[in-house]
Order: sequence, then structure tokens, then C-alpha cells
Amino acid sequence: MVNTHYKDNVKLIAQELQEGKITYEFAGGTALSIQGVTIREKQEIHVHFQWDQFDMLLQFYHSYDPIITEKNENEAEFQFMRDQLTIIFSCHYNKSLKTDPYRILKRVDDDEVWCRSLYSYIFNGNNQYAEKVHQYLFEKQQEINNNNEFAWNQNNYQALLNRYGLPREAAAKVKQNPIWKLHPFNKYLGDIQGKKIVHLMGSNGIKGVAMALLGADVSIVDFSMENQRFAHEVASEAGVDIQYNVSDVLSLDVNLLGVNNDIVLMELGVLHYYIDLKPLAELISKLLKDNGMFILHEFHPISTKLITSTGKKHKVTGDYFDPTIKTKDVAFTKHMSSEIQQELSKVFQRYWTLGEIITALAAEGLFVKILEEEPNHKVHDIGLPKTFTICAVKS
Repeated sequence: MVNTHYKDNVKLIAQELQEGKITYEFAGGTALSIQGVTIREKQEIHVHFQWDQFDMLLQFYHSYDPIITEKNENEAEFQFMRDQLTIIFSCHYNKSLKTDPYRILKRVDDDEVWCRSLYSYIFNGNNQYAEKVHQYLFEKQQEINNNNEFAWNQNNYQALLNRYGLPREAAAKVKQNPIWKLHPFNKYLGDIQGKKIVHLMGSNGIKGVAMALLGADVSIVDFSMENQRFAHEVASEAGVDIQYNVSDVLSLDVNLLGVNNDIVLMELGVLHYYIDLKPLAELISKLLKDNGMFILHEFHPISTKLITSTGKKHKVTGDYFDPTIKTKDVAFTKHMSSEIQQELSKVFQRYWTLGEIITALAAEGLFVKILEEEPNHKVHDIGLPKTFTICAVKS
């Protein structure tokens, strides 16, 4: 929001509505500009309000001679001019703003205002703002990737040694039972002898080495050079070859891996590094041959977004539909000393619902054949999902 005149009026309206105890959110181009999306600026401010406060709000701004421009069984709208801006208030009947997960708080200078999350504008492909939001998220992703890449290249090799032991020790364990290292999604891989498999965000290479031991032609993509070092050392000790591409997934040159791969795999704690699933789904579709399969094994959003567990106690502490981007510790932090933990950079993450994931895949022609929700095997967590596996075929 570079226009100070526009921004000051947004803050003033937010202050007025808050003092009037009116439930509201800035919407449309106004909401997107608040969140940093570049919108061709109009001399309009759009506000949604709680439908049962129509008469109250109309009276609240009566001194500006508001004009009712729409009122039917579904919606109502009025507008007025102030400070050379058109202020447009609208509502949809029987829709509660207070419980809408896409109503979020965003900071404008030193103030916090309610606005509609930019994510609500990308699920409808015909929405006039969808393309601009995707472009904004793509550019923002590059900034986040730079930060995440830096975090994942700090002391990660030592963390891998702390967790898995020396490469020869890790390799020996994989060779004992490579199929078990691919549990529980191994049953969907089938016979992978001679298959071309791309493991996106393949991390330390343990899964890649296991698949190579089973005869697959394995390519790994990950932005951590320390992961690459460990993966190559484990592969060498195991007596197999893997191709390891140090690259941010979305910056990957598809020609390096080809577009005729049998399987693309992603697993455990990877999707939340993407703030927009559309470009990722597009890449997966490009990498796969016709009838090729995408396998995603991930933590269930019930456990990552909704519930906090401590022993026998489970509490709903989160919001399953929360669309905000979180700041978290880098994943390998728990394997480092407390002194190093304090020095490590944070990473940015966006946690997705199952519906958002499936919708993103389907939009790129990936036909979901299997969605298996896997239970938590801890005694105190019986009945709660821990992970899920999706198998989607390129149609």
C-alpha cells in the first residue's frame, strides 16, 4: 500500500468500525493491497461486514448520505464518497464473518486491521485476482526459499551424523531391509526395478538409496548441499548410484530430469515449505510421463494444524483452516546442541488442508486414485490420524 492517502483512509475505517463494534473485513483489491499484492489502484475501498449489522452500519455512516446499490435475498451493498474515495460496504446474508477462517489480521503500519486472506482468491480459477495472487506468491516463495535454503545449510551435516550415525552405518541399516525404509507407501510403488523415480526434496538420501537398492533409477532434488554430501556418502557405502540435484524445486531445470519419469515422490514434512501449491503441482505433472504416478506421504493436517498432544491429553489448540504463513524452527534443530539451536535461522511454512492439496493436484490433471489416512500407532494416540498417503496418476 504505497498510497498514503489510501492507506490512511483504510486505517481510519478500521478504527471507526472497531469503535462501533462492527464485524468487518477489507475485501477485494483493498485486502490484497494490504497483503502486498500489486493491484492497479482504484479510488475505492471495499469492506465486507456482518450481514445482521446492515441497519446499524447504514446509520453509522448516515452523515455521508450512503446510497443503497444492492439489496436482495442474498446480498446487500451501499456506498458513499469520502475524501475523494468511493467506500463500498457489502454483505452476504447468513454468512458469519467471525467464524470465517479467511478473515485474518494484518498489520498496516502500527495498526492491525481485519482483511480477507489472499488465499481465498486463488481457489476459484475465474476470479479476477487469481493470477495476480499466484504471481505474488511465486515471488514471495523465492524470498522464502532463500531464507529456508540458508537455514538448511547450517550444521545440517552434523545433525545427520547425530541422527543416523556415520554414512557406512546408515548404509548398512538401509541394506538390511530397503523396503522397510519406504514404509508405509512402499505398497504403492510396486516393482521399481528399472523405474525412473524423482524424489523431490529428497533430503538426506536415505529413501533414495533404498529405492536404488531395489533397482530404481533415482534422482533427488533438494536445496541442501549438506544433505547432498551425506546422501552421496551413504549411496557410495551402499554400492549404488543416485543423481542428486542441488536446487530449489521450483527453480529446477526440468530438462535435467526429463519429462518421462515413472514416479515422483514427496514425503514427510515437505509441503509446508510451499506457500502456493499450483506451481509445485505444475512441475510434478511436467516431470511425469502419461499414466505416471505421484506419491505423496505426509503428516496429517489434523496433527499439524489442529491438535496438540501431551501424553494422554489432546487439545484442539489450532485452526484446521488457518491460511497464515508460520515461522518455525528448522526441522533438524532437535538433533543439535542447545547452543547451536539458538544460532540457527527460522524457516517459513504454510500448512495445508487435505482439500487444498487434492484440489491443487486435480487442477493440473493429476487423478487421485488413493487417499489413505494412516493412524497414529502410539497407545495414547489411538484414533487420531498421524500421516496420509496420496497416489495420483497423470491423466
